[in-house]
Amino acid sequence: MTDTTAPALARSVLITGASTGIGYAAARHLAARGWTVFAGVRSDADAAALMKGATGDLRALILDVTKDDQVASAVAVISGTLGKRRLTGLVNNAGIAKMGPLALQPLKDFEAHFNVNVFGMLRVTQAFVPLLGSDPSRTGTPGRIVTITSVGGRIASPFLGAYTATKHANEAMTDTLRRELALYGIDAIAVGPGSVRTPIWDKAEKDNAESPYAAGDYGPSLKIFENTMLNGGRTGLPPEEIAAVIETALSDPKPKARYAPVPDKLMNFTIPTRLPKRMLDGIFISRFGLKRK
Repeated sequence: MTDTTAPALARSVLITGASTGIGYAAARHLAARGWTVFAGVRSDADAAALMKGATGDLRALILDVTKDDQVASAVAVISGTLGKRRLTGLVNNAGIAKMGPLALQPLKDFEAHFNVNVFGMLRVTQAFVPLLGSDPSRTGTPGRIVTITSVGGRIASPFLGAYTATKHANEAMTDTLRRELALYGIDAIAVGPGSVRTPIWDKAEKDNAESPYAAGDYGPSLKIFENTMLNGGRTGLPPEEIAAVIETALSDPKPKARYAPVPDKLMNFTIPTRLPKRMLDGIFISRFGLKRK
């Protein structure tokens, strides 16, 4: 762990889910760019890996977004560091993704996605709204909330129903927060990446190595989908590119309400989001062998 008693710099941000992937890249990128970064990680080992070779003011915190006590502890540490100043930004990045057909996926697995991706996002956001601007005793410009959603927040694919449901929720929550928190001058922005080279895909492959669905009706289709997602993830955008978009969302004088850093954006986002749903259904059904025999 790093010392959290030193004075914070002018720009400060909390990033959840910084052990790997987008959160890891964003934490190191922003710290190197002069931000005081509070990075939520799951363990001391993750903290050490994050800090190794990093530059700038990077401070790791143990933060599981599903645990009230760890969120409260993070608030206390960051509040103490900031004094009476406001937090510049909150990046809601922590998330999980597990493949499975919704008709068969155990409810506990579906609930786990919401516990992290939705309830965890809201738990952290509610806890930090006072530091971002609703507490009138604090000074400085009101902060911004940046939530990492996904292409899946706009396009619901087969076999990632639990994940895409949470990302649709995150999109709606971001819009609602932006409209409600205007009262305090706090902005809320969504960043919805396409395929990104992150360890989430290695985790997904490990989780599906002994898939309970492999021997069932969905087995062949799920295997095609898994290979497509793994290949896309491993050849996707580098997480550092998403980190730069996050910085733009946090600092641009006139930020967009939503950013969509997507490889081959025309084919992977622009066209699919404009097609009639029945046409998009047909593409998914054909591509993944889901046509009724």
